[in-house]
Formats: sequence, structure tokens, C-alpha cells
Amino acid sequence: QVQLAESGGGLVQPGGSLRLSCAASGLTFSRYSMSWYRQALGKERQLVAAMFNAAGSTMYADSVKGRFTISRDNAKNTVYLQMNSLKPEDTAVYYCKAGGTITAYWGQGTQVTVSS
Repeated sequence: QVQLAESGGGLVQPGGSLRLSCAASGLTFSRYSMSWYRQALGKERQLVAAMFNAAGSTMYADSVKGRFTISRDNAKNTVYLQMNSLKPEDTAVYYCKAGGTITAYWGQGTQVTVSS
């Protein structure tokens, strides 16, 4: 059974930082592309960052480029999202995803709130 467990969310002031973690189990982690999505209240879920399995290449949404960094530790079956210079508009539930279009697994999400 595949499980993805996000952690690291919380309340942070504008300009602050958080690091999200997503621990995976029940799958051969190194074979999967990993990505982070977020969903703000009343809005659609959007892709934030992705790291592809083969070459380790990454992609970011324009709104987070230069502020967020995705990384992975295959030995720990964990993907991270380092978020710096946080803005109120980054407030959302953040989800990690393993896989792509055909086969995908999702975590339960972790709330990130950016507010003074």
C-alpha cells in the first residue's frame, strides 16, 4: 500500500521560511517523479514544483521561481520543498504527489499559512 505523508506546514510571517517534507512508503521511490501541488481556499489545485526521476531535472511554477526549491533524498524515500520569502498568497494546503498522469499517488496535505 502506497502512503505519502506530508509534514512541516504551519503558520509563518511574510518573508519567513518553511521546509515541507513528504515521506513515501510502499513504492520504489527512486523510480517516481515527485511533485508538490497546492490548493488555496476556493481555488483549483495547482502544480508548484516537480522533480523528475531520471535526470533529476526540476520545474517550478512562475509564482515560486527563485523562492522555492524541490529536492529529494532517495535513501530516505523523502521529497522536500524549501520555501523562502513566503508571501500571503502562498497560503494553501500543500500536497505531494508521486508519479504522473497514468499512475499517481497523493498525500493528505499539510496547511501552510502566511500571515502577520
